[in-house]
Amino acid sequence: MAEIKISIYDINKIVKQYPNDKRYSLAILQDLQRGFGYVPKESLEAVSIYLGIKISALYSMLTFYKALSLTPKGKHIIKVCDGTACHIRGAPVLLDALERALGVKAGETTGDGLFSVEIVNCVGACAIAPVMVVDGHYHPKVAPDQIGSILDKYREGEKG
Repeated sequence: MAEIKISIYDINKIVKQYPNDKRYSLAILQDLQRGFGYVPKESLEAVSIYLGIKISALYSMLTFYKALSLTPKGKHIIKVCDGTACHIRGAPVLLDALERALGVKAGETTGDGLFSVEIVNCVGACAIAPVMVVDGHYHPKVAPDQIGSILDKYREGEKG
């Protein structure tokens, strides 16, 4: 994956949009995630100093919330639902096929930076299980043999 260049200027531009109050720490981390596709480690010190809180407190938030990550995410985020309905309707088989197609495990990002794979507990779409969500777009009743064509659409820049 190509290395992402992060400047303190870009970090401060996001951080300083908020008042100097620790209650904004999660919002700042979320904006850093949105802005960079992850929360750069170098941003933790800037946030810590600005808000006057320990880096360990920020790290606790980062590791608690699944929406936040210390490592870069792919251009396309693939979420495989493993809630009860999806699980019994084939989510584990779907996930296995997806991992084989991309050559990564859940929680990882492809080497080209195009796809990240996540397992989520429930997406609230039990009637169309098993469900795969790519960039917020729901793919219903996905069978393992559909994985390739779904991925190809995102590789080509289309929505599934």
